[in-house]
Amino acid sequence: QVQLVESGGGLVQAGGSLRLSCAASVRTFSMYTMGWFRQAPGKEREFVSAISWSGSSTYYADSVKGRFTVSRDNAKYTVCHLQMNSLRPEDTAVYYCAATDRYGSILPTIQYDYDYWGQGTQVTVSS
Repeated sequence: QVQLVESGGGLVQAGGSLRLSCAASVRTFSMYTMGWFRQAPGKEREFVSAISWSGSSTYYADSVKGRFTVSRDNAKYTVCHLQMNSLRPEDTAVYYCAATDRYGSILPTIQYDYDYWGQGTQVTVSS
């Protein structure tokens, strides 16, 4: 069983930055593809970013490309990060991290392709 816990959310002004973290309680963390999703009020959950098990491949939604950076630390800590820069009010949402070990080097962008989810962390960007 994989447990994921997000942290790092908060309130920030437009143009600011936040760094989200996702801590995983699993020894085989390096076997899992990690994804980030977000859900704004009244909207469906949407894909934000994904990173391969090795960290060598990443993928971003067009809406965050060039502003967000996903990374992971397999060696020392079982943690995945999402660095969010140049934040906009439309980035306001609950952010979730997710994990799957079903797809090897493929980076899924559909929420149903992920098997484990964190509880979410709120990110609010004021204008």
